Amino acid sequence: MNGNGGENGPLDGAVVAVAGAGGPAGRAAVLRLAEAGATVVAADADAGRLAESVDAARYAHGGATVTGDTVDLLDLAATRAWADRTEKEFGRIDGLVHLVGGWRGSSGFAETDLADWDLLEKLLIRTVQHTSLAFHEGLLRSDRGRFLLISAAGATKPTAGNAAYAAAKAAAEAWTLALADAFRKAGGEEGPRAAAAILVIKALVHDAMRAERPNAKFAGFTDVTDLAEAIAGVWDRPAREVNGNRLWLTPEP
Repeated sequence: MNGNGGENGPLDGAVVAVAGAGGPAGRAAVLRLAEAGATVVAADADAGRLAESVDAARYAHGGATVTGDTVDLLDLAATRAWADRTEKEFGRIDGLVHLVGGWRGSSGFAETDLADWDLLEKLLIRTVQHTSLAFHEGLLRSDRGRFLLISAAGATKPTAGNAAYAAAKAAAEAWTLALADAFRKAGGEEGPRAAAAILVIKALVHDAMRAERPNAKFAGFTDVTDLAEAIAGVWDRPAREVNGNRLWLTPEP
């Protein structure tokens, strides 16, 4: 264990759910949270990728508790059942890390295909709505509850060919900030006990991408391991400091 987690760290003994745990960013987050001493409850729609992520974390951190659930996050009842099952089994829920992603774009604004919006609305907005509604009460019961959305700089400064993607990310950010306001109000004069925050990147990069494009520079991209470190680091900071804030991992546009 390193100094950012492990024994007596803010994540030691915490129970953290990771939505979208089967992708490269999810896999890195599950590994880092397990390293920090958290019980990690991973979910993904792809059972094969989820199993690989869970097995990798268990192998790397033999003493860690890492479980996997194949959950349809487009189904609110199924998402609520996942949240309830998690809290019942482990006695608490201290975090939801939202890593469900997807991208569609076009060569220009006029070429935008609204079918892309139909897909992105489900992946980037509906899953945020369902996870936040399902985990809201449990996070309020925690003494260190965190809801973390991973967003993109394009939501703040959309480009012509990314209208659907940027609009979906902006909507997800607005929803998360509304959750943050709920946490603020629930905390009253003492301030929020739980926090909802947004980690903003330009784009993500991982080792497989570098192998496929060895000459690419990926300027401004965030490595998935650095994102995972930033995710774990949110628990190092007081709820009032991060609640309702965009935490930039790339220069603001």
